[in-house]
Amino acid sequence: MLLTLAHIGPKPPKSGDKAHFDALTRLYLDRISAWHPTETQIFPTEAALVDWLTRPAKASRTAIVPVLLDRTGRALSSTEFASWFATRRDQGAQRLVFAIGPADGWSPSVLDQIQNHLRAHSGLLLSFGPITLAHDLARLVLAEQLYRACTILAGHPYHTGH
Repeated sequence: MLLTLAHIGPKPPKSGDKAHFDALTRLYLDRISAWHPTETQIFPTEAALVDWLTRPAKASRTAIVPVLLDRTGRALSSTEFASWFATRRDQGAQRLVFAIGPADGWSPSVLDQIQNHLRAHSGLLLSFGPITLAHDLARLVLAEQLYRACTILAGHPYHTGH
């Protein structure tokens, strides 16, 4: 199952403070590769990301499960998230796409438009809680939680070793 981290905005910088977040995010994505291949996708606009995510399925896009990060979504514990992840994997999902929206959050029209798509594809509107995170930090937290989910499911001591 391919894991895709998608976001809206510029490409990560090669140097500077934001590059550190990208390097840490890549560290977790590389660790996940022991269980699942990963990739990142960057889109210039909310509309471009939603269009890519909701376009009619092609043979290579038949089992995509979308996950939109939004403050109005479900807040899950790490073990609940791992369980949700395992269910999608066991149902045969070929790709999970985790999408972080624009800086001001997903527009109401997009949230309305995407709700049916989420339901139809066993997707999820996910929240990291009521706090506000910078997008670079949200990507890092997401990558770490995906790694944590993989270790929970594999019985690795990472989750319980802290």
